[in-house]
Amino acid sequence: MMHCEVKTLMDTEMMEKAAGVGMVGLLAALHSWLGWLVLLYAGTMALDYAAGTALAIKNHAWSSSKARQGLWHKCGSILTVGVATLTDILLGLILNNVPQLRLPFSYSNLLCPVVVTWYIVSELGSILENAAEMGAPIPRFMKNVLEKVTKECEAASKTSRKKTIQK
Repeated sequence: MMHCEVKTLMDTEMMEKAAGVGMVGLLAALHSWLGWLVLLYAGTMALDYAAGTALAIKNHAWSSSKARQGLWHKCGSILTVGVATLTDILLGLILNNVPQLRLPFSYSNLLCPVVVTWYIVSELGSILENAAEMGAPIPRFMKNVLEKVTKECEAASKTSRKKTIQK
């Protein structure tokens, strides 16, 4: 009898996991490329946390308080992405519905993709730093690509601010 209960519990857990993965994929697909960008962000956050933890364990420096600080830092970045999303929604509502404010295009989002991309690049840079500290050689072109994308995100942010101020 006990064996059947364990098997049923395992089957239930597998179904829940499959449903969760399917739900995440569906949500990402429904939100098109932005949904996939957010999933990439979540994946890079998880990988960075794992790499940082592995490095700390390797160096015999793991600390629960530092791990919590890292998680709080990631929570803050998630809140920032949420604020960027809400700001995009607000700007879209105002720009697309206030007759006095007309643009030659329909505004849907700008801030959220730029902020998420900036965070992804930051996470990737942190992962590379952790890998280098673990002893892995890092190709210079990888560092160059991440630096270039970071600069482009910051330039896009500055350009959007200038356009907003000019209007």
